[in-house]
Amino acid sequence: MLYSLLYVHNLKNGRVLHLACVFVFLWNETYGWGYENGILRNSIWLEQAAGVYHRESRAGRYQLTFKEAKAVCEFEGGHLATRSQLAAAQKIGLHVCTAGWLAGGRVGYPIVKAGSNCGFGKTGIIDYGRRLNKSEKWDAYCYNPNGKQCGGILTDPQRLIQSPGYPDEYENKQICYWHIRLRYGQRIHLQFLEFDLEDDFACLADYLDIYDSYDDISGFVGRFCGEELPEDIISTGNVMTLKFLTDASVTAGGFQIQYSAVDPPLQITSQINNTTDLL
Repeated sequence: MLYSLLYVHNLKNGRVLHLACVFVFLWNETYGWGYENGILRNSIWLEQAAGVYHRESRAGRYQLTFKEAKAVCEFEGGHLATRSQLAAAQKIGLHVCTAGWLAGGRVGYPIVKAGSNCGFGKTGIIDYGRRLNKSEKWDAYCYNPNGKQCGGILTDPQRLIQSPGYPDEYENKQICYWHIRLRYGQRIHLQFLEFDLEDDFACLADYLDIYDSYDDISGFVGRFCGEELPEDIISTGNVMTLKFLTDASVTAGGFQIQYSAVDPPLQITSQINNTTDLL
């Protein structure tokens, strides 16, 4: 009942997201993916599979030359991943629909589940080969099995998400992704408990982006920074993505966000319809 009342409150305040259409995808089970308790699970964190992780420029997707991509990985104590290292990561679940530089000037990306909008309907390593023009701009795939990572794939029905190092201040030059994936039919309720990020007018320094989807390509909900505590957010489906990015200067206290699974308010809709019929 608590969840139902919460949904109505957010509905009145316009904080519940709506979809015009609902799509159901049926995926063939592939190695590294499978259903457990109704949740499509990855076998390992997206950002740290077999020591391989995806990095993008702070300016956004596809902004790194080969030289810059190498520098990003080396700054974190690693190096550009080889194609074989990326393939090993893909076999245990690494799935990123974004092309990036690899060692030797190759470009590619790992696909676990096939889709028409990603990977040309194929799985495995989508390999663009060795690039003659090293000034082309892509993302990067780094390799560092001992590297410090943040983010991950979260499938628990309730969990606390904290900025790296919390309650201490977060560090500069970080990009963290949290992918929340719950059972089909459930929604995700985000509740902001603490929030303190560097404040600037356009939220271009340190910020938290929230997406009503499994990635940061679609379903943008909002960007948050400063000290004002954001309102609760309820997803339209069973997946959400949080992206935390910091610049090279000025840090702050960070954040604590609690998410919990919410069953869809089918009873509320039914009650409203029944009441309308009676009137």
